[in-house]
Amino acid sequence: MRKLAVPVIACLLALTGLYLLRKPPADGGGAVPGSAAVIRNVIFINGDGMAAAHREAGRLFHAGPDGSLAMDRFPYSGQLTTSPADPASVVTDSAAGASAWATGRRTYNGAVSVDTRGRSLPTLGAQAKRAGRATGLVTTAQVTDATPAAFFANAVDRKGQDDIARQYLEVSKPDVILGGGEDWWLPAGTSGAHPDRPSADPSEASLGRRGDLIAQARDDGYQYVSTAGGLAAADGGRLLGLFANEEMFQQNGDVYEPPVDLATMTQKALGILAADPDGFFLLVEEEAVDEFAHANNGRRVLQAMGRLDRAVEVAQSFAAAHPGTLVVVTGDHETGGLAVVDGDAFPVKGTGLRFGLRWTTTGHTAQDVPVSAYGPLADRFTGKHPNTYVHEVLAPMLTR
Repeated sequence: MRKLAVPVIACLLALTGLYLLRKPPADGGGAVPGSAAVIRNVIFINGDGMAAAHREAGRLFHAGPDGSLAMDRFPYSGQLTTSPADPASVVTDSAAGASAWATGRRTYNGAVSVDTRGRSLPTLGAQAKRAGRATGLVTTAQVTDATPAAFFANAVDRKGQDDIARQYLEVSKPDVILGGGEDWWLPAGTSGAHPDRPSADPSEASLGRRGDLIAQARDDGYQYVSTAGGLAAADGGRLLGLFANEEMFQQNGDVYEPPVDLATMTQKALGILAADPDGFFLLVEEEAVDEFAHANNGRRVLQAMGRLDRAVEVAQSFAAAHPGTLVVVTGDHETGGLAVVDGDAFPVKGTGLRFGLRWTTTGHTAQDVPVSAYGPLADRFTGKHPNTYVHEVLAPMLTR
């Protein structure tokens, strides 16, 4: 028996080794539970204001009852709670919600990665940079708005967007910054690539108090672009792209025509960040879901959901081609108190059916938000967790 045991044990050990060392599934969709998967890249995607009803409405409109959005095809899903640590409210804003992701700590509404006493907390974006990874942010909001700011800056009040821009250049130094918000990078009275007081919104104008931060960015080695053509021509290296005075769409109208769409910005960012041999962290955000939900504008929410899902497809395709890439899609909070109901407002793709959207508020709610994940260790995003759990999962991946 002893002679037989030796080769049997050796065989078992060899088989175990093959199991642990095997490649991930061909679709890149998951990892062997409990395996020590190596994460090179993390793409974290926020549908601002998006919860379950927004996703279902987007699915019916864009894919039909037998179809699915790209984010719905991710192999692992769960739920996140969104409660802030705010003395006045159980409903979070984007700043507190994103700060929970970026720092692992709940805080008050309006806070950007500071604790409830206003003390700065380490952020995932800055930590990833210190660990040697490339970093970037892509958003259809201002690049200094609450969600991207929480990953790369600290502020007791989210309104201080000019100082957040300064921190990007002087402290956290993301390699790629793409979105809107040129107004916060230039001194008041100094019009940039996007003229002050445009006819679409005469209230928009340069607001900065930190000097000419675009000039500072160029001095620091960033290429600055302000148009779709300029973005297409950018050839790598550090990149700052500001494509609008404020958000990349008008909040107060019934138009959603960003000068560069989210998928295009995401594709460009991935092409640049992927050149770093140590891997990268990229934040991607579609702001329009939230803004149009605040206006209870179902037509534009559905349009924004389609644009968001195209960016998700770009990220998933990248992950499938680059082993070691984790993609996470979620929302920072729910906006509008939305329900999908029978009605005649919107067509269900591929059928003769129609559906309606019923809103209960123009503000945020305390609903849970779905989270979906694709790639190695995506199985960690199953079950129900507080939003701080995002940091618990991602921090060990990005800081080693």
